[in-house]
Amino acid sequence: MSTGTAIGIDLGTSFSCVGVFKHGSVEIVANDQDHRITPTCVAFTDKERLFSEAAMYQMAVNPTNTVFDVKRLIGRTFDDKAVQGDMKHWPFKVINSQGMPKFEVEYRGEKKQFAAEEISAMVLEKMKETAEAYLGEKVTDAVIAVPAYFNSRQRQATLDAGKIAGLNVLRLINEPTAAAIAYGVKKRSRRRHNALIFDWGGGTLDVSILSIENGTFDVKAVSGDTHLGGENINSRLVDHCVEEFKRMHEGRDLTTSKKAIVRLRKACETAKGKLSTIDCTNVEVVSLFEDIDFCMELTQAQFERLCLDLFDRTTDVVKSALSDAKMERTDVDEILLVGGSTRIPRVQTMLQDLKLPSLNLSWQLRLLRHRMPRCNDRRVYRSSFLLS
Repeated sequence: MSTGTAIGIDLGTSFSCVGVFKHGSVEIVANDQDHRITPTCVAFTDKERLFSEAAMYQMAVNPTNTVFDVKRLIGRTFDDKAVQGDMKHWPFKVINSQGMPKFEVEYRGEKKQFAAEEISAMVLEKMKETAEAYLGEKVTDAVIAVPAYFNSRQRQATLDAGKIAGLNVLRLINEPTAAAIAYGVKKRSRRRHNALIFDWGGGTLDVSILSIENGTFDVKAVSGDTHLGGENINSRLVDHCVEEFKRMHEGRDLTTSKKAIVRLRKACETAKGKLSTIDCTNVEVVSLFEDIDFCMELTQAQFERLCLDLFDRTTDVVKSALSDAKMERTDVDEILLVGGSTRIPRVQTMLQDLKLPSLNLSWQLRLLRHRMPRCNDRRVYRSSFLLS
């Protein structure tokens, strides 16, 4: 029996989470694996659909039927340059269905095709079930966080996914704004100050500039790139490793093996994470291809050179937001970093090079909690920055 409690869902490119508003604050609900974040992927087998860590395991053993990065596809056409570029790195098949992309997988012995909205709906339904198990009641109403730079088609596709999942989506809220709500309400500063929210996750970058005073917000500018995130960095590292493997092993081409690319991608992501705290690491995979082990040293300097143009694009987004807000860098009083990609040291250096104020660093669950859409008993924040 539903009591009308609304949930907040952060539907991320790489990870998703669901929260409920209780006792004056948002609580992130643990899934059935006791983890508060859930990989945004769905695996299809001969017998069942798999989610969470079980789906992640399938990426290595069943790559052609394990779908991820759905957020990078939602609301886009098949001919979109971003879609065509991503397809080169995905192990699963994406087909053209009347101008729109669809995932094609083997499920229960049959070929099945799913739109991005349908896969997103499966993840949303899983988030809904997680919240219901925690609350002990049925849930219908939800607020979903989306990138600030999502266009109308991407927003509508997200609303459609919510409807398919059996949710009544009260609002779509911009992800940086959701972070600012929790952060600003918590601080409750009476002094008017300007905050720059730098939200860089697995698939998108959003930069928002807000004036905050006594818990109220005035959004001055929003800028972003809906196709720039940690997955772009992973792909850049994979491409580099593929070329290195060719050079080291007489032209052998890793791209002919989907399983090899999936394993290499995981190793690249691990190396990227290690470079957040150390200056040098190895990208290493045992028996990667034709029983050949792969090991390549990767330094922080090499990493930054490989991804320099991607980091430069983040700088451009920050400058665009400042320009749109008609603000100088000195007008920004504080920066809030949100999203796993902000762990990269180069990001922090870049913001410091822009002569912006000292960074307010907080990671992982705290950040997810900051970004979680806040809702309580059918009530949500209703201001100009909440977009339906």
